[in-house]
Parts: sequence; C-alpha cells; structure tokens
Amino acid sequence: MRRIGIWIAAGGLLLGTAACGGGGDAGTGTPAAQSLAVGFVAEPANLDFTATEGAAIPQALLVNVYEGLVKLGQDGEIVPLLAEKWDVSPDRKTYTFTLRDNVKFTNGAPFTADDVVFALDRVRTDWKLKIKSQLDVIDEVDKKDDTTAVVTLKRPSNGFLYSLATRLGAMFSRTGVADLANKPVGTGPYTLGSWRRGDSIKLGANPSYWGKKPPLGTITLKYFKDATAMNNALLTGGIDVISSVQAPESLQQFADPNRFQTVEGTTNGEVVLSMNNGRPPFDDKRVRQAVRHAIDHKALLETAWAGRGQLIGSMVPPTDPWYEDRTADYQYDPAKARQLLGGRTLNVKMRIPNLPYAVNSAQVVKSQLAQVGITAEIEPLEFPARWLDLVFTQGDYDLSIINHVEPRDMSIFADKSYYFRYDNPEFGKLLASADEGTEQQQADDLKQAAKLLSDDAAADFLFLFPNLIVAKKGVTGLPKNAIAESFDFTALAKQ
Repeated sequence: MRRIGIWIAAGGLLLGTAACGGGGDAGTGTPAAQSLAVGFVAEPANLDFTATEGAAIPQALLVNVYEGLVKLGQDGEIVPLLAEKWDVSPDRKTYTFTLRDNVKFTNGAPFTADDVVFALDRVRTDWKLKIKSQLDVIDEVDKKDDTTAVVTLKRPSNGFLYSLATRLGAMFSRTGVADLANKPVGTGPYTLGSWRRGDSIKLGANPSYWGKKPPLGTITLKYFKDATAMNNALLTGGIDVISSVQAPESLQQFADPNRFQTVEGTTNGEVVLSMNNGRPPFDDKRVRQAVRHAIDHKALLETAWAGRGQLIGSMVPPTDPWYEDRTADYQYDPAKARQLLGGRTLNVKMRIPNLPYAVNSAQVVKSQLAQVGITAEIEPLEFPARWLDLVFTQGDYDLSIINHVEPRDMSIFADKSYYFRYDNPEFGKLLASADEGTEQQQADDLKQAAKLLSDDAAADFLFLFPNLIVAKKGVTGLPKNAIAESFDFTALAKQ
C-alpha cells in the first residue's frame, strides 16, 4: 500500500461471484490444458486497482490479465511489453512508444494508440488512489498513428518509465471500463474465469493472446486465512504452490526433495513499524527515536520470521541502485531509549492487520517496548477492510505493522496526508531533485532522502520480507525474486 498498494490486499466490497470473463476457466487455446493452483493469503475485495488500495489486485491481475507498455524483469530492469520499443528525446521530456500490432483486448476491441491516450489520461481523471500523482509529470499524451503514441512530460523524470511498469501503466479498453470491479478487460495471456468469494479466483488462458501462449490452461488462486491450512493444502495435493510462506518455521515438513522444492529470494517489501507522526506521543521525534533504539531487530527477525529475510534499516531495498545499509543508524540500546523518553511511561495502541508476519512481529515489538516503559496494546484488525479503514484511511492508530511491497515506494513519506502523517518539506525537495536530475544525482539525492527519513525516525524498518515459495516437484518457472507488484503466472508450467 503510495501509496499503500503495495503491501496490502484491497478494500471495498465484491458481492457474490464475478461474471465470466472472455476466456472462461476452461483454458481454451492451450493444447495441454494443464491447471495449477497457487495458495495466497490476502484476497482482493474487488478487482478494480484504479479505485481500491492494496497489493492483492495487481498481484493477481497485472501482467496476467492487464498489460502495460513495459514491465519489470526479474532483476528490476524495464523491458518491453505492449510497446516493442521506445525513444526518448535529448531533453528527456518526450517518449515515443512503438506499439505491437494486432493486439486485441478480451472484449474483441483492437489495442491502438487511442487506448494509450485513454488509459494514461484516465489515471489523472478517474483513478482514486494517491499513487496516481506519480504521473502528474505527464503534460500530454498524443496519438501519432495507430501504432505510435507520444508522451510529453512537463519536465525530465527518472521515475516516469518505472511508474509505467506498475499498475499505473496498465492499458484499458475504451469500451471495457464499465465494471472494473467485476469484469476486467485486458490484453494479457489470461482472462478472469470465475470467483468464489472467500475461496478462489480462477484465470483461464486467453485464446486470442497476441504473444506466446501460456503453458497452463487454468490458474487457480486459492486464498487461505491460516498458514497451517495452506501448508496442509500443499501436503495433501489441494494446491501446487505456496506463493509466500507464512510460517517459515514449518519449512521442514517440505524437506523431501522427491515431493517438494523451495525457492528463496528477495522482495522489495519493507516490513514497517509505522508510527503516527501526526499525534502524541509519536509527534515527538525523541519518542520515535526511542522506539527505534528499543527494537532488537536481529532478535525480532529470528523470533517472528525464523531468521528469514534481511535487515536493511531503511525504506530502500538492496535491489534499488541507491540502497545503503542503514541498520547501524539506531543500534539496539534500551538505556538510550529510556533516556530519550526522559523517564516517561507511555500507553499506546498498536493496530495491526491480522496477517501472520504482523501478528508475530507485534508480539516481539510489544515485549521489547515494555522494557523501556512503553506499553503497547495489540489490536488485530480484519484485513484488508478494517485495517484500511481505521489505520490507512482515518489514521486512527499509534503504531502499526505492514509490509509495503510496492516498488520504489519511499515517496509515500512525501505525502503528509498519508497514514504516517510525516511532514518534512526537505524530504519532498530531495525526491523532486532526484527525479529530475542525472542518474548520479538521483542516486545521491535518494540516499540523502533515506538518511533523512532514518534520522527523523519517521518509522522503524523491521526487516525486508523474503520471497519464500514452496511448490510441488515438477512445477517450473517460479520467480526467484518478487520485486514487482504482480505474481507473474506467464512462465509457470508443470512437468
């Protein structure tokens, strides 16, 4: 969640079962018609990621159902998708995209430059999310011809093309946006088949897909509220893949290499201990600094997530070029924490999503804060709807814990209305300078911004969430790293 998105599921309401999409759930168009079931935790509340915060919708639909002009590769590089290529003017303000020909939406409409104009203009006029401000840098979008779209920026922007690789760059049909919450219309290799609310979403292969046909005819996204239930489903054959292990200490039960395989890589998901900078006691920088000194991050990672993941100390993951290890900024020092509190004792409310990593981490944080005189009352909230309402939207919390999974999302701290309620104009200036400058200036400015964020103790950064996948032996194409918003199903196959 910029932006929340990023890390959470989605708010809103979806009634009943979604209507069938163009591809159905039968896998038409894929000769083998093989199926695969993948286990997930956070289920979307609807399918409209233009109006609903959260990561669960783009996780399921981006790249798979919706495509953009570009997408992120496994190493974070920007690669072509619906655009075969693009040219950038010498002043870095004009991007000319050459589009693939003979691409169709699942409603039968052809994809042309008119749709590029429509989709990008719609971000500014119809999207409801805070992250849409990333594309405020666009001055105008024009159609040169059916296969050429020209985007002119108000100023040079290092982040523009990267933003197009997120949900912001998804292409929509001009005749396919009437019911985005229930009927997604995209150009991707899969279409929506059916939805059993509270249970599963089924995607079927798109028979008219412009590119390489996916190896699998049907993908079922199976949702679990309990880590043990998801583990048991893999052990008993109910699913083929656990998309993200929710109980790392349980990995031993999948140790048989004749039955299972484990993939471990990295993500850009920062598990953040959020502090409400906009109200007491965390409007006091010294109290926020005390919290950071009170947390033994190494012990927390070992206890809460079986040592899986990485300590980074900032809102920047190692996959970003401007990453610096900031774990030494606030050493574990309870005496220093008590000194910063000045003898005060505090009672605070920690409202967290009822997700395993947050619940486990909250117990450790509560125990460690108690050692310095801060009593934290843990209140688990139903996720996503209740957490989104109270914490993200209303800002009615003192502490929270959430995994921010959106790529390059440090800019969420530049919005003082965002749920952190952090307000430092200097931080925003650094981000603006970074976006417009050279690549070296970008890296330098963003390093300074990360340092400022850390110095201000705007939040505490508990650990970087690992990409930890367990699957049946014979499943191929599993992503080692999860550094984009989507879980890309297009390479998955079964031997």
